Amino acid sequence: MPVDAERLRQIIEGTILAAGQPMTVARMLDLFDEQVAPTKDEVLAALADIQAACEGRGFELKEVASGWRFQVRDNLAPWVNRLWEEKPQKYSRALLETLSLIAYRQPITRGDIEEIRGVAVSSHIMKTLLERDWVKVIGHRDVPGRPSLYATTRQFLDYFNLKSLDELPSLSEIRDLDELNPVLDLGEAGLGEKDTDPPIPDDQPVATLDELEEVEVDTQTALYEDGFVEGEEAFVTIEEPLDTAVPQSSTPANNEETGHL
Repeated sequence: MPVDAERLRQIIEGTILAAGQPMTVARMLDLFDEQVAPTKDEVLAALADIQAACEGRGFELKEVASGWRFQVRDNLAPWVNRLWEEKPQKYSRALLETLSLIAYRQPITRGDIEEIRGVAVSSHIMKTLLERDWVKVIGHRDVPGRPSLYATTRQFLDYFNLKSLDELPSLSEIRDLDELNPVLDLGEAGLGEKDTDPPIPDDQPVATLDELEEVEVDTQTALYEDGFVEGEEAFVTIEEPLDTAVPQSSTPANNEETGHL
């Protein structure tokens, strides 16, 4: 027989807790037999009820790019972070600038990033971003050398507590990337290194952060004729040359995100 509203809320709560990763509404609906399955609207109503019930609690039900999950509230991070003995390391300004440029100007090539920053992009930084599965290669620009085009992933949105790229702060709100360190202080060893990459030997002026909105990126690829595509359809399988294969790794466990963005 169909489950009532109270039992539906209990099932959804238990499922999200047990899953250990964000749960989509479609995946929740798969838990029920077709004859007694609730409607999508009923599941969404149950999620809204659970969110309301979490008000005033130390945790919340949050929708991110990959689905719904329970998480510790951001304002409790100073205390919750003390569960881990290792003192968090700060991200380097070079890594923050590189990640920010990919997030705001995607799809973008490594050459584009170097032209804007005015220095060479460290291979260590790109390797770190790729291994964390925050960025990935989604294609190649149709120019000599076929440079890789980088874009952020669904894991990037999940890790930084975002549902979509629309939730990123506008560039006018970001004046100093150093101010982001207290927020992005997530304990990654080795990322607090100084940017020692050599300057690019040319006379091109270095763009400021306020000028980024004026930078045009010509992708020259059919994948983006209609603009950047979010969701699974954005991450299509591509045929890469043997010398441009990109290493991939799994996304950090969900419990690493507790108390962070």
